[in-house]
Amino acid sequence: MQPLTCFKGYDVRGQIGVNLDADIARRIGRGFAHVLGPGKYVVGRDCRATSPELALALTEGIRAQGGDVIDIGDAGTEEVYFATAHLGAVGGVEVTASHNPIDYNGMKFVGEGSRPLDPATELAAIRAAAEDDNLAPAATPGGYEMDATRAAYARHVAGFCDPAGLRPLKVLVNAGNGIAGPAFDAIAAELEHQGAPLTFIRMHHDPDGSFPNGIPNPLLVENRPVTAQAVRDHGADLGVAWDGDFDRCFLFDETGAFIDGEYVVGLLAAAFLEDHPGAKIVHDPRVQWNTQAVVAAAGGQAVVSKTGHAFVKQTMRAEDALYGGEMSAHHYFRDFMFCDSGMIPWVKVVQRMSSTGLPLSALVGEMQRNFPSSGEINFRVADADAVIRAVEDQYAAHARDIDRLDGLSLSFDDWRMNLRKSNTEPLLRLNIEARGDRGLVAAKLAEFEALIASA
Repeated sequence: MQPLTCFKGYDVRGQIGVNLDADIARRIGRGFAHVLGPGKYVVGRDCRATSPELALALTEGIRAQGGDVIDIGDAGTEEVYFATAHLGAVGGVEVTASHNPIDYNGMKFVGEGSRPLDPATELAAIRAAAEDDNLAPAATPGGYEMDATRAAYARHVAGFCDPAGLRPLKVLVNAGNGIAGPAFDAIAAELEHQGAPLTFIRMHHDPDGSFPNGIPNPLLVENRPVTAQAVRDHGADLGVAWDGDFDRCFLFDETGAFIDGEYVVGLLAAAFLEDHPGAKIVHDPRVQWNTQAVVAAAGGQAVVSKTGHAFVKQTMRAEDALYGGEMSAHHYFRDFMFCDSGMIPWVKVVQRMSSTGLPLSALVGEMQRNFPSSGEINFRVADADAVIRAVEDQYAAHARDIDRLDGLSLSFDDWRMNLRKSNTEPLLRLNIEARGDRGLVAAKLAEFEALIASA
């Protein structure tokens, strides 16, 4: 038995040649097909140099256990989600390292209907089978075929707006040399075919696993100026940037200003509730006051979920929620198999800008003024639980509300905080929000930085 440290909370991520290679990928493929059983399996891959080799080994493992592989080739994670449901597969896997360093790779899994795998049962069973590596091969290996599903995917995404009802807008897109470019082109072509009067400016558009312009991760502040400046240089109405496998979408307004994730959640919630009044909207608990206010004003029902894609998807399915969003730029849609998409958000925002006639800065400006926030601040600490206890000891007695759904959330009359351990890294993550007082956010952030440093 070989312990496999590439298995994380929800997926697989590892350093090539250290804890992930073709042999491990083959074993994971066998375990995947063993746990989910006979049927069709979708396999896609991003543009990293090691992705074709890993995808081939994964395919060999699935077929060895009798699974029939449908290879959709170079694709984003959400294209695997779509193809798994569209083709009636029992499972799907995307070979990707998303925004991890260049010498990393990984895998993201879904089951039938593109539901997330249960980490405690299904993913744990796949890991155990891959570690033991003693499965008897199927009497007859599974089949293999290639299938192009991108055109159907593009039509589905374009269906989230009324292309002929859009007004002329100029949209700058930065694919970061990840795998987003070809999928975007298919969606753009479909929108144009249906009469959308949009103009697109593409930058860093061609997939290139050497990432000549850096690993695509617009969540990092230092990666944003290049997109912001390009928006200004081209006089664009909207800027869009993606991470490597484009399951996260980041927006810039017409001035080049980056729009923090919680305001995008509010914007999308309002857009969906305009068409579906009374619908349920799921959000994470890190920064929530703006989302709850927007949803209430639009006549919807706000439902809180623990942070993380598996939890949000589970909550959405249980509540039959129309849309779910996390401040980390993951956005989930009932009509996209309850899965996250990095393409649907900008399509829906363009629709919202067209229906209101307002620029993006105006659509989010009131939200930003009413509910300023700190953004997520990360702390690397020796004992995360001790720090959380210290914060609770100092603040909890005066809190109006205490919540432990995801870490520690404390609410007061005019400000609120959430402090939680990362699901994927050895970090504490802090978020602070306030009611109309940006100075209060700054003051409370300084208090917490001092307290955490002393603890």
